[in-house]
Order: sequence, then structure tokens, then C-alpha cells
Amino acid sequence: MDLIIDTHAHYESGRFDEDRDELLGSMKENGIGTIIDVGAAAEDLKAVVGLAESYPFIFAAVGVHPYEIGGLNDETWRELEGFSAHPKTVAIGEIGLDYHEWPDEPPVTQEVKDSQIYWFRRQMELARARRLPFIIHSRDAAADTMKALEEEMTTGMSGVMHCYSYSKEIALKAVDMGLYIGVGGVVTFKNARKLKETVKAVPLDRLLLETDCPYMAPEPYRGRRNSSAYLPYVVKAISELRGITETEVVHATSENALRLFTGLCQ
Repeated sequence: MDLIIDTHAHYESGRFDEDRDELLGSMKENGIGTIIDVGAAAEDLKAVVGLAESYPFIFAAVGVHPYEIGGLNDETWRELEGFSAHPKTVAIGEIGLDYHEWPDEPPVTQEVKDSQIYWFRRQMELARARRLPFIIHSRDAAADTMKALEEEMTTGMSGVMHCYSYSKEIALKAVDMGLYIGVGGVVTFKNARKLKETVKAVPLDRLLLETDCPYMAPEPYRGRRNSSAYLPYVVKAISELRGITETEVVHATSENALRLFTGLCQ
């Protein structure tokens, strides 16, 4: 059986400080062959690239999450550009739009949305310049996300809709544009109807496995710290939804990851 490729993790997170080396050292015995550690904030990118330098099976994606764009300025942008040229950087991400409104938090104003859109598009330009795929975070912002992708993507560009949460119809439109759909622990949740429908509808050659760890642990670990070692639960859920073997799921998703993130093959 092929080893699993986790296309989206955050092992630079402080939640792994106590046992990071031990946990990462156990990945192969847990069936995990490759991990892409994904940047979210400008101040974390050095650590993300550092992990890729320290572990041969870890690669980096560098980008700034829409919640963290306040940390972007001329200096940090130059740093992002530099990290994007690192030989173990395989993608720009995670980037995108997030208009979710939290209780007791200020509303998402048009000014906030415009700022997110600006930095999303600018990071898409960086992906195009570096000829790298991109990793999209999109929440409660489907229309603006798709509009930006339609306008910014050019021939040869591709990416993944990470932690996919929209309808199967939008997923199929994204696939038609050349994108992939990232599936993680949420697919094991009983109430994940939209994602389950999406997993059944999207062609197998467009699905990717991811954890988003330390977040989004699958059942039966929901609510706990997530890790790549729990991906077999995601594989099992996908195999049951599609009526194929777990071996077929792992093989297909690994082939998909290698096709999208070509830097993994170097």
C-alpha cells in the first residue's frame, strides 16, 4: 500500500512543542510518507521552512491566511518572496478569503473584505510568478473566492480548495477550473452532509488528503489535537462513500498530490 501524503499540516504550531520530534519520527510506521507544512502567518514562515529543512519528508507551503494579513507589509512581503524561492517550497498558501463572523467579534466590513481580496490576489500573482500551485482557504466567501480565481488563474496554474466546506456544485465548478478538493477529518463527522456529497461527486483524480493539524481531528478523536497519524480514518470514510478500497483511495490521492505539487518529486 502506498504511503499517505498529508497535503496540509501545521507542525510549526506551539501545540506540538512538547513532542514534535517524537511525533514526526513515528509517521512512517503510521503509514504517512510525506507532509506539506503550510504557513498561515508571516511570523511563522521561517519555522515552516525550517521544518522542511530539518525533515526530508516535510515540504513547505508559504503564504498568509486572510485572518493574518495585518502582518503583511513591505518587509514581510519581501520575506515571503524569499521563502517562496526556497528549494523545498512546493506551494503558495494558505491564502484566500474568510468572511465568517464570530459571536462577540466586530462584523466583517467591506473594508476588511477589500483588504483580504487585495492580499489574496497579490499572493496569487506570486504563485503565478514562481510557477507554484496555491492552497486556498475560503470560508463564507464563495462568490468572491471564485471571482478572484477566475480572474487571476492563467494557463498552467492550479491549486487546492483546502478544508472544503461549500456545495458539491461549487466543487465541480472548481474542478472544471483545474482545482483539487482537500478533504480532512470533517468527512468523518455525522453532520458533514455537504462534504460527503462533494466527496462522492468529485472525480477521484481531484481529491487530496489533508489534516489541517493540530485542528479538525476526525472521529473518534474529534475535539483533540489532530495529527497526520489519524489520516487512515479519513481514508476509511472516503472509501466507504465512494465504494472503493482504502488502498485505492491512498494510491489515487497520493498520485494527485504528486501531480499538483510537483516539487514533491524533486
